[in-house]
Formats: sequence, structure tokens, C-alpha cells
Amino acid sequence: MENQPLKVGEIAPDFELMNQDKEKVKLNDFRGKKKVMLLFYPLDFSPVCTDEHCKFGPELPRIIGAEDAVVFGINCDSHFSHAAFKKQYSIPYDLLSDPTREVVKKYGMYAGLEPMNCSKRGTVVIDKTGKVTYYYEQPMREARKVEDLAKALTI
Repeated sequence: MENQPLKVGEIAPDFELMNQDKEKVKLNDFRGKKKVMLLFYPLDFSPVCTDEHCKFGPELPRIIGAEDAVVFGINCDSHFSHAAFKKQYSIPYDLLSDPTREVVKKYGMYAGLEPMNCSKRGTVVIDKTGKVTYYYEQPMREARKVEDLAKALTI
């Protein structure tokens, strides 16, 4: 069912989204190769989201390197907004654009706050076989901690 939380152990829905550079990113391209961490977040340039990504930026490359993983930020903003956000705050991972809300709904991460086109704040980790190993919805106004993301990758 759409916009229902995924369950740990189930296969993550495949998707193909455009990153900030207008390049297509397909989840299944990582199957058998890397773990994938999806960082769903409400809005580019919002205070909590900016704070999170500025703190994650310097830390995540060190964490994911040890775990053979790739990280993507995902929300409903445009690739134009993502490009400006990534550049301004030196975010070291791709930001994926889901303006139609298809992926955020498949992953149970659509906030439904009309007319704002935004996702919830949540983290999903997918193992190399395509299964969800971690699923957590963070309260919208609370930033995630990088140490919690590091733990999520090791599950």
C-alpha cells in the first residue's frame, strides 16, 4: 500500500530518480555491489535540513567508506534546488529529486502537508541483496545524529 512504512526484511522498491546534475540514479544498479542509505528530508534550505546535511557532510564519507555503502538524500524538491543546496553547503553525496512524490510514497515517507510538497524525515538502509535492513522515521523537527546513521549501516 502506498505511503505505508516499509518493513525490515522486505525488498526495497526500485526507483529511478534524477540527481542534482540531471543524471539518472537507479536503485537496482547498486544491488550486489553496495549498501544504500536513503536520507529522506523535508526541504532544501530549511533550518533543520540544512543543519543535518552540514553535519553529515564531513562525517558520512568516513563512515560509509568502511561500510562499502552509498548515501543519497531524497525529497520532493527540484534538481535545480538540489544543485544550489549541494553547492552552497558542500554536501558530498547526491541529492535525488522526487517532484511527483512517487518514491517518497512507496517508501512511506510522504508528509502529506499540502500545499507543501515535502517528505518526512527518515532513514532507510538497503543491503546489497536489496532488502531493507533499517527503517526509521525521525520527528520532522529533530535532526538526525551522524552516530545513529553509522549504527544503522552496521545492522
